[in-house]
Amino acid sequence: MLFTAGDLARMRFVVAPMWEVGPSLRLLRSGVPHAVHGPWVEQVRPRLAALGPAYGLLAELVPPTGYVPDFLNPAPTGPAPTLAGELAAIRATPAAQVRRDLDRLAADQADRADRALRPYRPHRAHRANRAHHADQGGLGPRLRALHADPEAGLARLAEAVEAYWELALAPYWARIRAVLDADVLYRARQAAEHGAERVLNDLHAELRWTDGALRLSHRSRPMPRRTAGPGLLLIPSAFTGPGLFTLLAPPAPPQLAYPARGIGRLWTAEAPAPGTAALAAVLGRSRALLLAELAAPASTTDLAHRTGLSPSAVSQYLTALRDARLVSAHRAGRWVLYARTATAEALLAPDG
Repeated sequence: MLFTAGDLARMRFVVAPMWEVGPSLRLLRSGVPHAVHGPWVEQVRPRLAALGPAYGLLAELVPPTGYVPDFLNPAPTGPAPTLAGELAAIRATPAAQVRRDLDRLAADQADRADRALRPYRPHRAHRANRAHHADQGGLGPRLRALHADPEAGLARLAEAVEAYWELALAPYWARIRAVLDADVLYRARQAAEHGAERVLNDLHAELRWTDGALRLSHRSRPMPRRTAGPGLLLIPSAFTGPGLFTLLAPPAPPQLAYPARGIGRLWTAEAPAPGTAALAAVLGRSRALLLAELAAPASTTDLAHRTGLSPSAVSQYLTALRDARLVSAHRAGRWVLYARTATAEALLAPDG
């Protein structure tokens, strides 16, 4: 992509919840052990059944590999859109774009299936397989319904994303958000000290800024645009993996989602929080103990088992911590998971 001085002036960083939804769901569906996100996968995957039909819709929309519909990642208008704001933008997607993106998804999946089977069947069978996918639309039943009635389908999709978010990401969001914000802060300082060229060249090995152009290597498809147009959105993500995710279709600003710095430490076991003893003097020993145990989200039963407190006492203390906005509660099927808020994380930090 070619850049003008105005394009560079409009380049900005964004922390976008929807850029965590698709990649994290793909990771959960892969079944492949992950060196970084293993602890998260072990906690979340057993709870996916609680999503019911919502999971089926999301699984059809986010295949294990290949294209994901562009309308799942609307261009953020601010530096930190809320999930509710992004879902409102998804619900407002024009029907023509929904159908166009779903048609592209069907074609992409049909092409991948054909290439995977090509070594095992004659050329005539290739043509028959392509015709079959063309006849069937290449879409599952839920996506066919979305294609037929985008307005109603997008409302169901927004509800499905909300349910998935509450189960898989909301309990961990304070921790994830801290990593993403730290990445943005690092890049901002890098830009101030070394300029935009250093920032762009340092984002990812597949991305290079040379001669006034941003170049992406190992891209399987031609660029759908030659200029950045209304700026460039740089989006750190915890779940994109080692690759670079792009959304470049005009007229919206191009989006580049890249792996955030520090994700290797996202789920590592923590030493006892340095602030626990001091907090105990203010909150009481049991409440401070529960905060320390919530390094990862947990249910009342889990916390009772780990701390030796009775379930009723744990429930009472968690209610008090929630009222003080130190703990948040998230329903996941038959479970209610409790997680530390950003305020609690700051109080337990070494320099808190």
